[in-house]
Amino acid sequence: MIEQTSATPGERSTNALAFIYQRHSVRAFKPTCLEDSTIQLLLDAAVHAPTAMHEEPWRFVVIQNRAVLEQVSDLAKRLATASAAEDGRLLKPPGAAGEGIASILADRDFNIFYDAGTAIAICAEQPSEFDIADCWLAAENLMLAAAALGLGSCCIGFALAALNDREVKASLGIPEAGRVVAAIALGKPQESIPLVPRKPPVVWNWI
Repeated sequence: MIEQTSATPGERSTNALAFIYQRHSVRAFKPTCLEDSTIQLLLDAAVHAPTAMHEEPWRFVVIQNRAVLEQVSDLAKRLATASAAEDGRLLKPPGAAGEGIASILADRDFNIFYDAGTAIAICAEQPSEFDIADCWLAAENLMLAAAALGLGSCCIGFALAALNDREVKASLGIPEAGRVVAAIALGKPQESIPLVPRKPPVVWNWI
């Protein structure tokens, strides 16, 4: 657990805002695994997220086995390619103008977890609208905690189809009725990456 500090409310607010603005997606990790104690800090932060009716529906799978991460990555690339072809969004061949993700999926060396040594899957045991929302809130808490610890994180949407494959879920100990809602790569960034500016908030009304 993270100990409570003696900082004033104003200081705590300033620190929290700093980590919110500091967090960004990292897509080049050092391959080392996070220590167990660090992972526990991140999980403790995740379960302090808001939760509907105090249900706390989230469940976690920590993956640090390099072979498993590579297997999930390979399956995810195959599924993404097949999905794009089936719904008519045919991927252009590598090197073609406007190829999008075609060259990435075709690259055997590309790992969807960006070579991170640790990935955490956030799951809902009995997925419902509110349970899924709670899992995403937990994901944000986890990524902000990672930023506070000087770590990089990246939410990997590509991983979801593979992680929710029946055989993969069984191998990871995820119940058949469960669903992986978010997959997050975690670790030390390879290098410092400048923050990407955001568009100002779009406010439809302010009454």
